[in-house]
Amino acid sequence: MLTETIQPRFNETDALGHINNTVVAAWFEGARDPIFRLFTPDLNPAQWRLILAKFSVEFHAELFYGKPVEIKSYVSRVGGSSFDVTQEAWQGDQRCASGVAVLVQYDFICKSSVTLPDHVKQQLLAL
Repeated sequence: MLTETIQPRFNETDALGHINNTVVAAWFEGARDPIFRLFTPDLNPAQWRLILAKFSVEFHAELFYGKPVEIKSYVSRVGGSSFDVTQEAWQGDQRCASGVAVLVQYDFICKSSVTLPDHVKQQLLAL
C-alpha cells in the first residue's frame, strides 16, 4: 500500500466550509504518481503509457481545512492490459472518501491497449 499526506489548502474549501468534492479526485490522481513511475519513471508526458479508462469516488464524511488527510492507495486488481487502483482519503481516524481508478497500458501511436508485462504485473501486485 502507498500512503501520502495532504495538507488541505484554504482555496480547496467550498461555501459549506468543507473540502470541495472535486478536489478529492485530484488528490487521488496525485497519489498515483508512484504507480505512474512504474510505466514512465521520469513522468515525461511524451513517453506516457497509461490512460484512465474509468474512475469513481464515493463520499463517506466531510473533509475539512486545517487537518491533514492521508491518502491510501493500493492495486486491487491486475488484468491483461488494465488494473484497478483503490484509494481512500482519511482525516483523523475516519474514512471520508474512497474510489477506484481503472488504468490501461496504452500505445498512443497504434491507439490500442498493450498487454502488461509479467514484471510490471508483479510490481503492481506488490502494491
